[in-house]
Amino acid sequence: MANELEGRRIAFLVANEGIEQVELTKPWEAVKQAGGRPELIAPKAGTAQAMNHLDKADTFPVDRTTPEVSTSEYDAIVLPGGVANPDQLRTDSAAVTFIESMVEAGKPIAVICHGPWTLVEADVVRGRTITSWPSLQTDIRNAGGTWVDEQVVTCTAGPNTIVSSRKPDDLDAFCATLVDVLAKTEGRSSAA
Repeated sequence: MANELEGRRIAFLVANEGIEQVELTKPWEAVKQAGGRPELIAPKAGTAQAMNHLDKADTFPVDRTTPEVSTSEYDAIVLPGGVANPDQLRTDSAAVTFIESMVEAGKPIAVICHGPWTLVEADVVRGRTITSWPSLQTDIRNAGGTWVDEQVVTCTAGPNTIVSSRKPDDLDAFCATLVDVLAKTEGRSSAA
């Protein structure tokens, strides 16, 4: 990866606790290595507590809060998983509104593991095909989506592209697809 994402600003949208660390750090590094500018967005200022499954891991500084962000400032969203992370994030109305507006603006979203819970809350999976951690398949189907058990899925059957993966084991494919999709998507600066 070189500079495919140069000038691109990518929102990594998380709750302030419960993020599966590797699902944050590996895509973050992929975006940075491709020349993109990742920013950590959470409901509250301060830090976000990551987890290694159920054990506390590192904390990461929050760049901006969900009430502060605007769709026009970002080229895409990445939604890491972790069980508690999306469950808390979907209760933050500013986060849900941000996702809805990014979808309406046609901007890509990449989501892994339990992350689609926030997409379900934003009502943006209807008519879409995505994958996730298997326990979310009923939620996705009940929200009008089609759930499939695949390593990585790229769905373009809607106003934006959604890249999804099931679990940490899928991260290599997820990161490669995320960078590829973002590189092929018109950025904020080229759209203006």
